[in-house]
Amino acid sequence: MRMQMSVLSALFLACTLFIGTVKASWAYMFVVNNGSIYVTSKEHVDPKQIGSKIGKVTSYSDQEGTYSGNFSNRYPKGTEYYEIIGLERKDAIAVKEKEGVYIKATYEGEYAGDRNGWSDFYPYVVFGALIVFITMYFLKKRMIR
Repeated sequence: MRMQMSVLSALFLACTLFIGTVKASWAYMFVVNNGSIYVTSKEHVDPKQIGSKIGKVTSYSDQEGTYSGNFSNRYPKGTEYYEIIGLERKDAIAVKEKEGVYIKATYEGEYAGDRNGWSDFYPYVVFGALIVFITMYFLKKRMIR
């Protein structure tokens, strides 16, 4: 009976690994450039103020989650980022919406979404422990015979 409860517990843990996470909408629209997050606005930037290209969107999603690279939850992959002449990158950048139309994005801070925490590895640790447990169970059962 005790061994059966252990096996049932292990199976329950294994099943929890396959339960999907709940996705939510982002609180605001933003772009990430080189680890810095910029909140997009509705403010247009005069094309005469556009400096050199500093990056582009490499990953897009409209669902909240953890992403890496130059990520955006508003603009599609390939959208370009530019410096704004007279402003530091730590203040704001310009995002190209279409030819000749640029939107100001204001610096919000460092983007923590692409950093790995212990919780990112939790399912793998549980799965590994489950495999070890099941292997030991069957080895012990084989030795008893």
